[in-house]
Amino acid sequence: MPASVSLLDHLERVTEATSIEAIWQLHLDRMAAYGFERLLYGFTRFRTTNSFGSTDDLLVLSNHCQEYLDEFVQSGLYAHAPMVQWAAANEGACSWRLIETVAAAGDMTPIQKRILDLNLKHGIRAGYSISFRDVSVRAKGAIGLCARKGVSQSEVEAIWAEHGREITVINNVTHLRITAMPFASSRRALTPRQREALEWVGDGKTMQDIATIMGLTPATVEKHLRLAREALDVDTTAQAVLKASFQNQIFVFPA
Repeated sequence: MPASVSLLDHLERVTEATSIEAIWQLHLDRMAAYGFERLLYGFTRFRTTNSFGSTDDLLVLSNHCQEYLDEFVQSGLYAHAPMVQWAAANEGACSWRLIETVAAAGDMTPIQKRILDLNLKHGIRAGYSISFRDVSVRAKGAIGLCARKGVSQSEVEAIWAEHGREITVINNVTHLRITAMPFASSRRALTPRQREALEWVGDGKTMQDIATIMGLTPATVEKHLRLAREALDVDTTAQAVLKASFQNQIFVFPA
């Protein structure tokens, strides 16, 4: 169990990290020390009543193999997983023993059985999930902590009985730090000019004002805004400002 770095020192490093990548690596190392060697974190600010939104708008962090992620996440299969469905409707921590309970009751759908087989194929058998509390009804974040191969669910329960509160606090702080960082897929990252134009729109400036401030023609400003709308996959500039703000891509210090 963690000993070389105290809990306070670890949390200090997390709060001082300057990128999602750095935060995530700290988290991987810390959770591995508790016996959770593979993690899958997901966050969206675009959830609806019956969907987590577009896969392109999901922030997914994981050290699972790419083959598993392609089949479980990219295909949309994750939305049918029992632990993901639990996380969508609840907050806090939940043992993966829930999966055993659902399977024993005969309540698994064909697609959930497919997920179970996929997990078994990749040695995903024991662990815990944490569903985070978010301020917006459209936001949802959760993480699956997969125990190292060979560890049983009963052994995981013993780990959780001793360290569960500490693990939950670490995950909550990590979640808060990650969601405070700028994030976007490489396809949707805004250029500096697109960010600046959206920031001036957010400040209530007119097209002519923005052109004067940026030293551009109104037509060039509109071009930057159009490309920003395309990058963010929205129809209006107002939606682009909102979405870029959600993703912490505007009104932030340069990296």
